[in-house]
Amino acid sequence: MKPTRAPQTYRVKSFGCQMNVYDGERMGELLAEQGITPAAEGEEADLVILNTCHIREKAAEKVYSDIGRLVAAGKEKGKAPLIAVAGCVAQAEGEEIMARAPAVSIVVGPQAYHRLPAMIAEATRGRRATDTDMPAIAKFDALPARAKRGPSAFLTVQEGCDKFCTYCVVPYTRGAEISRPFNDLIAEAHRLVEQGAKEITLLGQNVNAWSGEDDKGRRVGLGGLIRRLAVIDGLERIRYTTSHPKDMDDDLIAAHGEVEKLMPYLHLPVQSGNDRVLKAMNRQHSAESYLKIIEKVRAARPDIALSGDFIVGFPGESEAEFADTLKLVDEVRYAACFSFKFSPRPGTPAATMEGQVAADVMDDRLQRLQARIAAHQLAFNEASLGKTCTVLVERRGRHPGQWLGKSPWLQSVHFTGDHAIGDLVEVELAAAGPNSLSGRVRTAVAV
Repeated sequence: MKPTRAPQTYRVKSFGCQMNVYDGERMGELLAEQGITPAAEGEEADLVILNTCHIREKAAEKVYSDIGRLVAAGKEKGKAPLIAVAGCVAQAEGEEIMARAPAVSIVVGPQAYHRLPAMIAEATRGRRATDTDMPAIAKFDALPARAKRGPSAFLTVQEGCDKFCTYCVVPYTRGAEISRPFNDLIAEAHRLVEQGAKEITLLGQNVNAWSGEDDKGRRVGLGGLIRRLAVIDGLERIRYTTSHPKDMDDDLIAAHGEVEKLMPYLHLPVQSGNDRVLKAMNRQHSAESYLKIIEKVRAARPDIALSGDFIVGFPGESEAEFADTLKLVDEVRYAACFSFKFSPRPGTPAATMEGQVAADVMDDRLQRLQARIAAHQLAFNEASLGKTCTVLVERRGRHPGQWLGKSPWLQSVHFTGDHAIGDLVEVELAAAGPNSLSGRVRTAVAV
C-alpha cells in the first residue's frame, strides 16, 4: 500500500440499527475534531467509512459490493478514496476483509472507532490498520464533545449483550453487556440539550439492562436514569430502544405512568409466540410471561403504543407454531413491528440446527405475518383520529409549506403551516394511513 495524503473530507455510510447511526455520528464528530469535514453532496470523499451491520444474511457480501463500487468509481475518476470498514462486520470478519479486499486501508470494530485518527495516520503512511479490541468505556472516554444535532438525538447508554439468543451475532460483535456511568450520561444529555435537542432516545443492544449508581450513590436501573433525565430543563421528550423482556423491571414499567416526558411508546421484541420456538431461540421468556409484561405496561400507561420484532421460519418452526405467533400479534395489537425471515448467521447455534425451513415457506409466513401486523398498525392509527397531540417538527415535507414530525406514539405526522424544525406543535390528527397520519395545527407549544 502506497502512502497517500491525509484526507480532507469524509463520508460515513451507516447500515442497520440506531446504534450504528449513533456510532456514525460519533465518528463524524471525531473526524471533525481532526479538521476533516463532510464531503459536499455529490462530491467524492477522500475517506469513506462503511459502518456495517452483521444481523442480516449476506451482510459481509454487501460490504464487498460497496468496496467494489468505491474502487470502480475511484478508477473512473482517477482518485481512489481511503476506505475504512467499521461496525459489526469489521468486528466479526476483520482479518478476512483485509485478505479479500486490498483496497481497504482500515478495519475498526464498534468498540475501537475512537482510534480512527491514529489509524488514518497509519494508513496515510502506507500501513494498513486493524483494531477490533472491545474496551467499550475507553471508547466513550476518548470521544469528543457532541456536535450540534437536530431536535431529536441519540444517546448510547448501554452496549453489548449477555443473552446469547441462538440466532444472534451481537454478543460476538458487540461484546458483553456494559453500562456507561450515570454522571457521564447526564452530562452528555445536558450537552445535547444545549445544542438544541428536545428529544433524546436512549440506545442499547439491551437498553433496559442499563444499571449504575446515581449522583447520590444509589443503585438504579433505566427507570432511575429516565427519572433523572426528566428534570433537565429544555428536554421535552425521552424514548429508549431496544429492550429485552427479561430486563423489563417494575420500576421501569412504573416510569411509563409517572414520568410525563417519557413518551408512550415501547419497543419490546418477542420474536415468536410459541414457547418451544422461544426456548430453542434461548429467549429466556415465554409467550405468557411476555404478555404479562404487556399487561403491566398497559396498566401503567393505557395509551401506550407497542412495537416488536418477529422472526419467521426459525429452524423446526411448524405451521401450528407459526399460528401461535399470529395469535400473539392479535392479542397485543401492535402499533408497529419489524419482521424478518430467519437468517442463519455463521458461528451461531441456530445456523446448524436441524429442521431448516424452506425459503418459500418462510416467504409465505412472512407475508401473512406482515399483513396481520399492517392491519393492526392501520387500526392503531385510525383509533388516533380526533386526538390532539404534541408533534415535534423534524423536517420539511415533500410539498410547499408541509412539515413532518413525530407524535408521542412515534407516528409520522404531516401538516402545513408556518413552523421551523424543532418546534413543538399541537396537532389534531385528522386522517390516517398505514404508515403516517395527517393533521391540522391547533397551536405551537411554548417551551
